Amino acid sequence: MPISLKARALRLLSQREHSRAELERKLSCHEEQAGELARMLNELAAQGLISEERVAESVMRRRAPRLGAARVLQEMRAKGLSAEALAEAAGQLRATELERARAVWQKKFGAPAADAAARARQARFLAARGFAADVVRRVLNAWPDADESSSDFSE
Repeated sequence: MPISLKARALRLLSQREHSRAELERKLSCHEEQAGELARMLNELAAQGLISEERVAESVMRRRAPRLGAARVLQEMRAKGLSAEALAEAAGQLRATELERARAVWQKKFGAPAADAAARARQARFLAARGFAADVVRRVLNAWPDADESSSDFSE
């Protein structure tokens, strides 16, 4: 007996939070009748089993401690989250980006770079994890905390 779309969706949702777009992508090949998948996803959303807010919180909880705002937002976009959810997440991520970058830098390096090549390596490391250029510069320059409030995090 073939597994129903709803059973497949519930199995996926039991493993982790999925956005509607992710479920559509993963389950579309199993749809037997046109519109069946959309109806089932509408039903799951009405029951509160699909939630963009929970997906965003889950991604931020898992990825934000080690990644910058750009990388976390990129992952959220890939999951098909709405512009409103992305904007809200961006605000939260950017508010803590400097402190998260410092923690990542401290864990990986722990000491200022000895020369320009080491400094460039540290900068590339932080940039590759999605931290903004001004945040990377501030972490590597070890600017005083008083300057943090004047930072501009525009995309």
